[in-house]
Amino acid sequence: MIKNRREYLFFYDVTDANPNGDPMDENRPRIDEEVGICFVTDTRLKRVIRDELADMGEEIFIREERKEDGKLKTKEELLKLYNNGDYNEIIRRCIDIRLFGGTFAVGDNAKSFTGPVQFKFGRSLHKVSVKLVKGTTVMPSGEGKGQGTMTDFYIIPYGLFCFYGIANEKAAKDTELKDDDLKKMTEAMWKGIKESTDVISRSKFGHIPRLLIEIIYKENTKTHIGELNKLVSIKKPETLDELAIRDIEEIELDFSKLKEVVKEYKDKIEKIYYAIDKRLKFAEGSEIKNIFEGIPLEKFPWLAE
Repeated sequence: MIKNRREYLFFYDVTDANPNGDPMDENRPRIDEEVGICFVTDTRLKRVIRDELADMGEEIFIREERKEDGKLKTKEELLKLYNNGDYNEIIRRCIDIRLFGGTFAVGDNAKSFTGPVQFKFGRSLHKVSVKLVKGTTVMPSGEGKGQGTMTDFYIIPYGLFCFYGIANEKAAKDTELKDDDLKKMTEAMWKGIKESTDVISRSKFGHIPRLLIEIIYKENTKTHIGELNKLVSIKKPETLDELAIRDIEEIELDFSKLKEVVKEYKDKIEKIYYAIDKRLKFAEGSEIKNIFEGIPLEKFPWLAE
């Protein structure tokens, strides 16, 4: 099981796509109306991770599996596949339960596992606008109709999102989370945001990972920085309105606040892993090597695999 606490910062951007539609609001992108910020739920990111882990050959419990009649299997029916509801077997085989936990409210065999890995909602680092794209289909929608139908969907022209997460070594005892599980999770997060089948659909195509940071604390360190996402901002030209940002190269990431806080925790951090997209730009003094100066810094091992 893991013995070191971790914190994560994950940045990706979205161009001409819907990062996380709200099914209760015509599938519009989710907007914090008071400030104009777009947000993405933690479950959306976890779905991307799960799908990519499955593509990597890992077994996932929270999945779509259909019966012979085409209907989806219920959680109760899936449980029976694991020695008729043996939770130890589920934990042993299913990496998503080891990572994110799960609640199984199934009669007398109910059980709940707190996930060692938790993410806050991802939020755009700038205001975004929502656009309605209209079009038509070529094929008629019903018998007797001689022409296609109108279609429409919502997108944001551009948004740079930041997710903050943590892996808690104490909660890891319940789900037997291992270091190798976290290695696979970071790989799935980075690759999945661009490659998983769920984000290459028409409405979501346009996701690119830009930066992933994993802070690994020394063993028995019972603290962490916390709220890393609030220590990050963007810099842009004064003449560029936030709503007019359309590309990652128009802005810079500013880590000056994080840099100052890291100095206070420097002796508690064992190592930093990172992955950076080559088009990402940093504000002066905010480069990774400057933020974590004096702390062992390595690229994620899976980048070379």
